[in-house]
Amino acid sequence: MRYSHILDAFYTPLAITEDKLWEIHEFLHAKSAGEEVSEDRIREIMAGRREDGVDMVGRIAVVSVFGVISQRVGLLGQASGGVGAEALAARLDGLVNDKTVKSILMVFDSPGGSVFGVTELANKIAGYRGQKKVVGIADSIAGSAAYWLLSQTQEVNVTPGGQIGSIGVIAAHEDVSKREEAKGRTTTLITAGKYKGERSPYAPLSEDGKADMQAKVDSYYGLFVGAVARGRGVTEGKVKADFGQGRMVTAKNAVALGMADHVATLETVLKRMGADASGGGMGAVSPSQATARARSIEVEA
Repeated sequence: MRYSHILDAFYTPLAITEDKLWEIHEFLHAKSAGEEVSEDRIREIMAGRREDGVDMVGRIAVVSVFGVISQRVGLLGQASGGVGAEALAARLDGLVNDKTVKSILMVFDSPGGSVFGVTELANKIAGYRGQKKVVGIADSIAGSAAYWLLSQTQEVNVTPGGQIGSIGVIAAHEDVSKREEAKGRTTTLITAGKYKGERSPYAPLSEDGKADMQAKVDSYYGLFVGAVARGRGVTEGKVKADFGQGRMVTAKNAVALGMADHVATLETVLKRMGADASGGGMGAVSPSQATARARSIEVEA
């Protein structure tokens, strides 16, 4: 895998928790520099990556959204574990149109990810209202892009020890010119187009380049805030002022602020949705105890 190419994806606007952002950043730099990274460290960075798929509990479809979200799982997704927004959208469309499925429970454990594909998926989830009930739960993390999606479900739940939020967008620019100079290297860019190359890592970021990055970040932030306001039935001003201002929010506080509806376990939510716990199916859908089912469909990765 060419990790230097993955770094290109890293420098696009991201709706991701800051802790995960810098963790991925350090990992990708180490790999792109040819450093060996232990399997234990890779497993630590990819924590939360599990088999994404659909489990049926009676007529309730349980859809897992684990790991980093990207439009198409490939570059960033392969590096840090995750799910593709386009594949997830196709899977949800199929479940909504499946008459044997009574309702859908989306289970999130994700720090967020790329902004690409998230607006379209959020719009789809919001559009399912009136067609089929879609409930969401953070078990245990729904950060940034993950909360963007979770907030569009008809009922938002958070496990007692969970967190949601990180409503914001972040983009990075790295200036490696000093490092290159120390190595005796000078990179000259030949460009055409007024602004082509303005975000080159081989020079400090110009004011014009910074302004353009800020404008894009602000634009995606506006889409994010607007979607959350729509999903939670509040004003955009309330989202900006009261929904954490970019921070993660613990379960009880999230409910108090209106970011979520209930603090509940996965089992409790399933029972409330009408799942029958008598057949041993309840424990089988726990993300930490995922087992094979008669109908298990892997989300394309």
